[in-house]
Amino acid sequence: MLPETYETFEFDKEGVCNVCNNHKHQKSKIDWNKRAERFEELVKDFRGKGDYDCLVPFSGGKDSTYVLYEIVVKHKLKPLVISFDHGFFREQHTKNIEKTLKILGTDHMVFKPNMKIVGKLMLESLKRKGDFCWHCHTGIFAYPMQIAVKFNIPLIIWGESQAEYNGYYDFDEKNMEEKDEESFNRYINLGINAEDMYGFIKDGVISERDLAPFKYPKLRDLKRIGYKSLCYGTFINWDPAKQTEIIMKELDWKKDEVEGLPPEFWMEKIECRVNGIRDWLKYVKRGFGRTAQSVAREIRLGKMTKEEGKILVDKYHAKKPKSLEYFLKIMDITEKEFMEIALKHQISPWQYDDTLVSEGKKLHDQDQWDDTPIR
Repeated sequence: MLPETYETFEFDKEGVCNVCNNHKHQKSKIDWNKRAERFEELVKDFRGKGDYDCLVPFSGGKDSTYVLYEIVVKHKLKPLVISFDHGFFREQHTKNIEKTLKILGTDHMVFKPNMKIVGKLMLESLKRKGDFCWHCHTGIFAYPMQIAVKFNIPLIIWGESQAEYNGYYDFDEKNMEEKDEESFNRYINLGINAEDMYGFIKDGVISERDLAPFKYPKLRDLKRIGYKSLCYGTFINWDPAKQTEIIMKELDWKKDEVEGLPPEFWMEKIECRVNGIRDWLKYVKRGFGRTAQSVAREIRLGKMTKEEGKILVDKYHAKKPKSLEYFLKIMDITEKEFMEIALKHQISPWQYDDTLVSEGKKLHDQDQWDDTPIR
């Protein structure tokens, strides 16, 4: 269900892509019991050595919620939970976070950046990469690492491995992903670091220290604390649907309507008001949206047929999100300006065709979103 324009796709002589081949390896060659034992071996060296056993970066979405649940309930670790608030949390999402943290009983830190700075970063990122989420990508990744250094917490535990969705890493022992500076520069920051971004914007208003929350820590500081930054998804057989059922039962975590996705996938990206626009940009640039990504995963897991998946993709992939009206207002740009920028980032051979597009429906909570301009 994913086209050749999908990022990191490579095809072998039989025409099979690297992500599907990686999935075959994941299903047939990995002893997940041994992987779980290895995780326990790794974390035992950090248990009880400081005020916290580990740090868990936490968005409150399905994946980080499941990881936190496992860390506390199954592995009996004491985490410091750190959230980078990108500025677009939705109401049901914040309720899920509050309930989860009360039930699990964990210490929690939240950082929310200056939204005026965020507005500048979003526009610059949109122009340069056709993706306005640079501040979110880099902040969610870099800021918890900064906190790990400041609080001397060497073990950082993230969620799913990127090997689940693209070809940056695979499940082979030799190429197992660690969340380090290499991965930060390889796929997180869109090829733009904080120093670059400051140089791009440099408008006499933004200062270099305004970009501090988005800087990856110096390697010498990370080595000083003896850091280990792991993806929990490299040690367990990742199954988002099954994991969502667990957190719904154990933590009363609730789904929410998501733009551009059928109800079957209303557990994905519920935390962000503007995610529908980001997924829409994928369609404009590459010819697919989040429904195609979700369907592809379910087909690989054997939970959906290609025929069933195609029906959903055809129904949802070309719907312009109503939240675009909100985005244009807070960013103070026109739809014409937005589309001119987006179309500059099309990936050949895809060509966007406006006649195939239909209007999506407004999310149930959109009228309650604060639409104060951030530029």
